[in-house]
Amino acid sequence: MGVRGLQGFVGSTCPHICTVVNFKELAEHHRNQHPGCTPTIVVDAMCCLRYWYTPESWICGGQWREYFSSLRDFVKTFTTVGIKLIFFFDGMVEQEKRDEWVKRRLKNNREISRIFHYIKSHKEQPGRNMFFIPSGLAIFTRFALKALGQETLCSLQEADYEVASYGFQNNCLGILGEDTDYLIYDTCPYFSIGDLCLESLSTVMLCRKKLCESLNINVADLPLLACLLGNDIIPEGMFESFRYKCLSSYTSVKENFDKKGNVILAVADHISKVLHLHQGEKKLEDMLPLGPNKALFYKGVASYLLPGQKSPWFFQKPKSLISLDKQVVSMSSDPESKQGVPMCIDYGSKQGLPMCTDPESNQGFPMCTDPESNQGFPMCTPPESKQAVPMCTDPESKQGVPMCTDPESKQGVPMCTDPESKQEVPMCTPPESRQGVPMCTDPESRQGVPVCTDPESRQEVPVCTDPESRQGVPVCTDPESKQGVSMCTDPESKQGVPMYTDPEFKQGIPMYTDPEFKQGVPMCTDSKSKQGIPIYIDPESRQGVPMCTDPEIKQKLPPGADPEFKLEAPMCTNPAIKEDLVNMEPEVKQVTLVSDPDILKVARAHHVQAESYLVYNIMSSGEIECSNTLEDALDQALPSQAFVYRPVRQRVYSLLLGDGGDGTGTCPTVKEWFVYSGNPLRHPDLVRPLQMNIPGGTPNLKLLWLNQEPGTQARRVEALLGCFDLSSSREELQAVENPFRALCCLLTYLFVQVDTLCLEDLHAFIAQALCLQGKSTVQLVDLQLDYIDSRAVQLGSLLVRGLTTLVLVNSACGFPWRTSDFMPWNVFDGKLFHQKYLQSEKGYAAEALVEHNRSRLTRFHALKSVVCKACAKENRRIVSRQHWRSHQPGRWGRQGSGSHRTSSGCSRADPGQHWRDSGPGSRQYEPDPWRRYSSSSGWSN
Repeated sequence: MGVRGLQGFVGSTCPHICTVVNFKELAEHHRNQHPGCTPTIVVDAMCCLRYWYTPESWICGGQWREYFSSLRDFVKTFTTVGIKLIFFFDGMVEQEKRDEWVKRRLKNNREISRIFHYIKSHKEQPGRNMFFIPSGLAIFTRFALKALGQETLCSLQEADYEVASYGFQNNCLGILGEDTDYLIYDTCPYFSIGDLCLESLSTVMLCRKKLCESLNINVADLPLLACLLGNDIIPEGMFESFRYKCLSSYTSVKENFDKKGNVILAVADHISKVLHLHQGEKKLEDMLPLGPNKALFYKGVASYLLPGQKSPWFFQKPKSLISLDKQVVSMSSDPESKQGVPMCIDYGSKQGLPMCTDPESNQGFPMCTDPESNQGFPMCTPPESKQAVPMCTDPESKQGVPMCTDPESKQGVPMCTDPESKQEVPMCTPPESRQGVPMCTDPESRQGVPVCTDPESRQEVPVCTDPESRQGVPVCTDPESKQGVSMCTDPESKQGVPMYTDPEFKQGIPMYTDPEFKQGVPMCTDSKSKQGIPIYIDPESRQGVPMCTDPEIKQKLPPGADPEFKLEAPMCTNPAIKEDLVNMEPEVKQVTLVSDPDILKVARAHHVQAESYLVYNIMSSGEIECSNTLEDALDQALPSQAFVYRPVRQRVYSLLLGDGGDGTGTCPTVKEWFVYSGNPLRHPDLVRPLQMNIPGGTPNLKLLWLNQEPGTQARRVEALLGCFDLSSSREELQAVENPFRALCCLLTYLFVQVDTLCLEDLHAFIAQALCLQGKSTVQLVDLQLDYIDSRAVQLGSLLVRGLTTLVLVNSACGFPWRTSDFMPWNVFDGKLFHQKYLQSEKGYAAEALVEHNRSRLTRFHALKSVVCKACAKENRRIVSRQHWRSHQPGRWGRQGSGSHRTSSGCSRADPGQHWRDSGPGSRQYEPDPWRRYSSSSGWSN
């Protein structure tokens, strides 16, 4: 995370940039400096999860009551001294950082394998050195902070940029996190969460100004340094050879510096001593070995620029340097040389003028001196103006041609007489025609461009040379890119319109300018309306296809196009890499899978306010991810949570995406980056939506999200149960009291899906939820376990992932249930579940499981009855483990051939074939047309 090697460098080589500070004192100083302004700290919550999770037990699924209490103490400590906290969470993984995300997930897989190996060997939780945060911690932390009344936001891109932007724009006290990227951003001060002492409210402040002084560079150079060292966007190996060269030439290496510290010092030294010499004169690609990675490198540097900030490393040629490489050479003598020069009399001014001899014609011409260059030029007197003007010799005709001086470049430019206005205008000689043509000055580039006269408007129009036909083609200037664009004449309006050249057939196609993006889009003429319609050039057929406009995002898509494969259409320009690299600011503007602007607006608002989970990601990009879960890759009896809950997600996709919003009736696939055993994460699973089975049909989102009529709530509940395919058990589940209704719904789905779950497992889940209601946080802390069972560990994680799935479904259906009803601190405790699981395995009766509490025992049997009856409706009979072992010898156990079911109750895996054996990415959830990879592929590449 952050800049490679910078954290260690700061600790070992530049410890003086770290200063111990006290938040209470800083807040008081901030109030004195800014009266009426509340001291605010922006918190990068993702960096703080490990710090916040203080419970000793982490292996059993999470000690959620303890964790909630820890968060409450954290918030209270800051609010007591008058400091406001703003929490930011990552809302999505940017494509440029996907490779880094994958690398970390695969590393986590190896860590999890070691954890389960330790558990099986020692029957206890590993030490804190092997700590792995409980599944779903980031998701539920959002809701815990909101429950504590804190402002909690979810980013629309990587959170670190939004954190830095918020701190920069709102004059915040500082940023609290653990990411060296905050040393690179030019924003408010950066404080370390890892060094925070909550009792004294003291921590370490890392000063970027002191870092720059140590490296002898400027703050504006830090983004360049970060990219040369490697970060989440720029792979570390991209500039490895460059760093080695810097290190080789760096002569100030001290023996006590580590190798990585030497590299950082060497690269910084190269920036200060080499690159600074040419800053503003040369482009980065002329000074650095960017090669094919130029665009990515520029994007990496730009990713650190906050709103309104500019980088001095984005080349912008100063006006004073424009003509340094273009000196005009004259035939006359230098006035400074003190040599004699022939003279003649100007009859207009009656003054003597120097004279020079044309070597071609051997004729004498009057001469004038350029005040800028102090050089002499021949002169002639045009018949129209009667005034002497400088002159140059046409290399083709060998004749003198009048000349004017370009006010920008101070260079002489040939002139000719415009036949329309009878005025002298600048002229240039195209290399193809060798003939002089009129010229005008481009106001942006200050350079001369050829012009021709439009026969319709009788106005001069710039021209460019078609490289194929070698002929002049009229051009116009794109107001956004400031570049010339070829033009053609519209036969209907008789007006010039921009033209797009098809690179395949070298043919010109009319273009129109998109008013939103200010970009040229190819167009065709509608035969009926005679109006231009934007078209999309199909890269396969090379033919134009008319486009429709999404009213919410103002993007164009071909009618009926599958957004899955058109996300990178030529018209979709990456907003972070613009032609003008000076004002780069990351934006979030993309093609969405849903076109209804009202629905998208609601989804976006819930996402930003951290009230939903994955809903906006599905609707906007059609791409979601789920990090690692504590799952035993060697336990063949339990499927991964990624597969167990996939049918639920598929029905959510159907609910959110409908027919895809393109009118074709085909619902697009969703890219799933879910971590499970055997998945190399080289590419996502492409998952098709699954049709919901709801009485009365699937309701639309406007009804579920925007309608406030009395009967709508019932429709929302129907949609939620439909996502779990439990509509037939609606009455039984609705009769269950809170907070157990959501738990019963989840347990019913789990036991229908996973055949290898038994009655003892159900007893443990229900008993822990009931006993949790009567226990204090202190009692849960003091709870001791006889030993740790690896299967119970995975079951705890499986249930918690089910609770996160409930968050997704509830938000997609318009929040029919209270979110608090399925927050883990209300229905699940890892250690308590583990205790009940071990007791149930030993054969404890229900009375003992509920700790001999009669009221709990009554509710225990009631909840058990609801789940068992609902499962029976799906042809799933829950039996005890002893019954299973006696009737299915060899099937039970961690290496057995367990399976999980379809929504119709049929086993997912064929007899004799385990669910894991079909290979990652090839799992069938629907008929063959929905399968992307066959089992033969196995994602082995």
